Amino acid sequence: MTDPAAPPDPVSEDLAALPPLGRSRQIMDALARYIKTRNLQPGDRLPPERELTAALKVGRSSIREVVSQLSALGIVEARIGSGTYLLRQISAETIYMPLSLSADGLAEALLMTLEVRRGIEIEASIAAARRRTPEDIARMQEALEEMERTHHREGGSGKADFAFHMTVYDAAHNPLFRQLLEQMRDIFERFWERPFDRPDFAARSFPYHRTLFNAICAGDTAAAAEETRKILDVVEEDIRNMRP
Repeated sequence: MTDPAAPPDPVSEDLAALPPLGRSRQIMDALARYIKTRNLQPGDRLPPERELTAALKVGRSSIREVVSQLSALGIVEARIGSGTYLLRQISAETIYMPLSLSADGLAEALLMTLEVRRGIEIEASIAAARRRTPEDIARMQEALEEMERTHHREGGSGKADFAFHMTVYDAAHNPLFRQLLEQMRDIFERFWERPFDRPDFAARSFPYHRTLFNAICAGDTAAAAEETRKILDVVEEDIRNMRP
């Protein structure tokens, strides 16, 4: 029996258990509504993970996944030993923009997505060449060397290749690049998942990652843009040549 004298739960009164489908988006929407209801401001701390899992009736892994996505979008910041803090105002309409693509087959979908990749990645590489710091260069070098080791060992580099590109985005020091990538991650990741069941997909672009890194380190914006174009040209050629 509930004690009528007990104070209301400060979290559960504004959050309700969620149905089992579409958890990530539902958690995001629930948090956005909670933030609006409580009028939380940038710098305010969100409820602890255990309170969120109890109120929403979801697993901790689901909460952690959403916090990771929101962190990548620049909406919250998870501070070890302190909690998760709001960085900017959000709403259920704007915190996340899931994208979908209707196309006749994988090749057409990749070609359509590649048009968007060109614009974003070329500009990101130019910005990275302008703004990279010694710390950015160290992270890019570490990711590049891991990509090269994986490529030489396996003939392809998949996730390691993706990780290198992420360090270029971060070196641009414009959070919108990573936010756009996060919102298109499901579509973009097709390029690094052995499309057409070919482990050698876009393998010819491998040397241009090193030259792209060198251009960014040198602060050469024109060369950074050109090396990025070379990578994406190879990707386009392989899509056209490998499609059924």
